[in-house]
Amino acid sequence: MTKETLYYDGACPLCAREMKHLARLKRDSLNLVDIHQADITPEMPSKEDLLLNLHLKRGEEWVVGADANVAAWQHTRYGMLWAWLRWPLIKQIVDPVYAFWAKRRYDGLYGASPEKTKPQA
Repeated sequence: MTKETLYYDGACPLCAREMKHLARLKRDSLNLVDIHQADITPEMPSKEDLLLNLHLKRGEEWVVGADANVAAWQHTRYGMLWAWLRWPLIKQIVDPVYAFWAKRRYDGLYGASPEKTKPQA
């Protein structure tokens, strides 16, 4: 497995607690980076985007949200226990719930999250 990096919000108590647990269980193939300690480069998502959702960097690809969480746990011996969250019917439920929770968490910590502008029809 190639080296991957998970960017998380170290100022979020729940996130920090999960990352502490993940850090104990993960293999060396996963780096954990607190966004507040990271050097954000122009090639990366914005700091606000990184804070709004988990982001996992896999080569040139960015995996976001619940997909990033499940992908990160694949670097532990418990990865198979998370895989069901990506089953198509379950994913349809998990992804909106994660998005709702992530926005509420961000809003609670940092104020209203940046709204993405939608293209005009």
